[in-house]
Amino acid sequence: MTRAQQWIVLKFGGTSVSRRHRWDTIGKLAVQRAQSQGEGGRVLIVVSALSGVTNELQAIAAGDAVETRIEQLEQRHREFGAELGLDVDTVLTERLASLRALASDPRRESLALDWQAEVLAQGELLSSTLGAAYLRSQGVDIGWCDARNWLTALQLPNQSAWSSRLSVNCQAVGKPEFRESFAQQPTSILITQGFIAAHPEGGTAILGRGGSDTSAAYFGALLQAQAVEIWTDVPGMFTANPREVPDARILSRLRYGEAQEIATTGAKVLHPRSIAPCRDAGVPIRILDTENPDLPGTRIDAQADPVQGVKAISARKGIVLVSMESIGMWQQVGFLADIFAIFRQHGLSIDLIGSSETNVTVSLDPSDNLMNSDVLSKLSADLSKVCIVKVIAPCAAVTLVGRGMRSLLHKLSDIWATFGKERVQLISQSSNDLNLTFVIDEEDVEGLIPAIHASLIKSGAMPVLNRQAFGPSWRELKEGRVEPHPRWWEQQVEQLLQIAAEGTPAYVYDVATVRARARNLAEIASVDARYFAIKANPHPQLLNALVEEGFGLECVSLAELRHVRQHVPQLTPQQILFTPSFAPRSEYIEALAQGATVTIDSLEILERWPDVFRGQSVWLRVDLGHGEGHHDKVKTGGAEAKFGLPLAKFEAFLQLARRHQVTVTGLHAHLGSGIDNPDHWRQVFASLAGLAELSGSISTIDIGGGMSIPYTPDGKPFDLQAYAHGLSEIRRNYPGLRVAIEPGRYLVAESGVLLTQVTQIIEKDGVLRVGADAGMNALLRPSLYDAYHGIFNLSRLHDTQLQLTDIVGPICESGDVLGHDRLMPAATSEGDVLLIADTGAYGMVMANHYNLRDLPRELCIETK
Repeated sequence: MTRAQQWIVLKFGGTSVSRRHRWDTIGKLAVQRAQSQGEGGRVLIVVSALSGVTNELQAIAAGDAVETRIEQLEQRHREFGAELGLDVDTVLTERLASLRALASDPRRESLALDWQAEVLAQGELLSSTLGAAYLRSQGVDIGWCDARNWLTALQLPNQSAWSSRLSVNCQAVGKPEFRESFAQQPTSILITQGFIAAHPEGGTAILGRGGSDTSAAYFGALLQAQAVEIWTDVPGMFTANPREVPDARILSRLRYGEAQEIATTGAKVLHPRSIAPCRDAGVPIRILDTENPDLPGTRIDAQADPVQGVKAISARKGIVLVSMESIGMWQQVGFLADIFAIFRQHGLSIDLIGSSETNVTVSLDPSDNLMNSDVLSKLSADLSKVCIVKVIAPCAAVTLVGRGMRSLLHKLSDIWATFGKERVQLISQSSNDLNLTFVIDEEDVEGLIPAIHASLIKSGAMPVLNRQAFGPSWRELKEGRVEPHPRWWEQQVEQLLQIAAEGTPAYVYDVATVRARARNLAEIASVDARYFAIKANPHPQLLNALVEEGFGLECVSLAELRHVRQHVPQLTPQQILFTPSFAPRSEYIEALAQGATVTIDSLEILERWPDVFRGQSVWLRVDLGHGEGHHDKVKTGGAEAKFGLPLAKFEAFLQLARRHQVTVTGLHAHLGSGIDNPDHWRQVFASLAGLAELSGSISTIDIGGGMSIPYTPDGKPFDLQAYAHGLSEIRRNYPGLRVAIEPGRYLVAESGVLLTQVTQIIEKDGVLRVGADAGMNALLRPSLYDAYHGIFNLSRLHDTQLQLTDIVGPICESGDVLGHDRLMPAATSEGDVLLIADTGAYGMVMANHYNLRDLPRELCIETK
């Protein structure tokens, strides 16, 4: 059998086979897959029971309202057959007769396991029969086969009677004679059942819940299929349960081991047992969405590039911990063998293990074990003969899955802190360095996964910007993928390459982008005064453009104040805001003398320098007790920050100001930078407005700046509409107060790029590094704040052959890294021009001569 003649196995779950339009999709996909392989292409469709049917069959197998439930199931399949436009009496006569016969089967009285297996098999037999008939009615040449003629359960040692009939494993080693025999079936498209197999002693065996995935994997391995495709109601595996974490990312590609860990530790989209057969046979698995068949989904194979970092976080509930304690176990040979033998006698599979000198604690996962109070009581009774036993339940196991977990521990400090707030019963790290698990009380897991998922992304432990491994988020897929925002420099590649040829590193700013951002803010009617924080970028051409757009300028030092007066002479003193921090007395004196609006932020400054401020009007900066922002180092509120007067001292400050004849006319708070919550500023205004009413003299509320920009490829532009709406809404309650803002980053960050040239390309211990002539001396933000900037090879912008690299600079510091795990063209060479995006804010202003290297050049252009 040649490669072109191999099979593709398509598995469809209960939700995928319960609607007519989805059967249309199934037929269309099967025909497409058969045709895509060319002449001789074959497709095997493996189906589950209709959604919810297996639950009903389990109730019947337990002897619960057997006749009533059988009657209801018959009616449901008749109704669905009618929906499919089939002659149900013809199509389902034999199947429904078999279903009804089970009610009078003598084995029912004892709930014999072989009878239960026959009951549980009916769902797949019915759905596959209906599906085959419907697809034939739609013109699809399809055959039907009984999975029990091809899959046979294995008898394993130490297997309980229950698992040997109702949770079996099957032979998965493909042999030529099996493939040749299976290929004798007359049609190129076949449909069969998941979940069921033949028992070696006769009758039916069940693969257990999730068995349809495993059936597809067995068929894929036995047929040496080109691929096994698992079609379900989500478009792949995700970094977390997407219904609990909307920002969870789809995992584009995984290795078998990673997928095994993710499936085993909680992901419901793929049954863990389905991976090993495909792995051993080298058959790729794809997880795809029946409703959205064009989405790429998740591919699992042995060739996926190894990407260091956490791939997924999941939680399993219903975990049972068994704690066994005995002083006699210390240095006792065979103690573990003795207690594990007791678990084996009760047919229980152990998941996690933790041990000390006098205690061994293990976990039992209900998905792998038949556990009820009777089983646990008998287990405890037998264990009590050799140790003190304590059963702890219910618990939840929270697991991080990824490659190189040990090397990531330094990035997981926030995660450790989060778990420190809960009662952790057990911590387990796998020897294969693929997972780290915390077992906690089940009640504590609520709301924990979204918080940890966000922390993993923030810390960089989950490298979601690696597009080979991670795709869009669930939210993006549901709402429509967010397209990258337009970038001015993509239309100026030739001009930028010419600038780079004249010398690098070089900062280039687009004045038109700055004007556009300024006009965006100018349209917000709720804002009365706008100041640009020049510490972000004091380039004279940008300052003049902003002043032309109606902005004042905010300075934080006397040098900035003099710079403004020199390069923007038309600026009036009333358009200058002076907001220093811990500046010397002389700076305040000169700023007041020049007529600038001066902000002070402490009680002590009035106590020690009353003569400086006597008779003056000032603004007061307060600390609202907390900070916000993209990094701890940019949070400018709270006890850890040096900025602002504590609220507890506010009244004392007002009393002291009155005593020294100082008039407070403005109230200011700036809590951080890179804030993406548009409601933040409404809340700041509300807090400050309440304080302003106590003063009797405050007329202006300065709510600061700090608006975010989309640095990352999937970052969303700041929601100015929501920002404006929030301010408009709150201002209605305080009509007598003016609003001032002082943005920096928002106005200039996207206008700037840093051009640098490749110096060297070096591979070291599996890490490929691209060196540049700009490093932390030219752009400090990545080293200082772990900040992300897009990095592009401008010389090879449209190359599609990419590889993972670190981008590093020429500075003699280990922290001189501009970007980790970035996709660069594989052909990147010495002399190529790299562009570092969104560097118009806090780029050149932080540049330095470290290692006595020259500062970058600066120049402005103005695109149309």
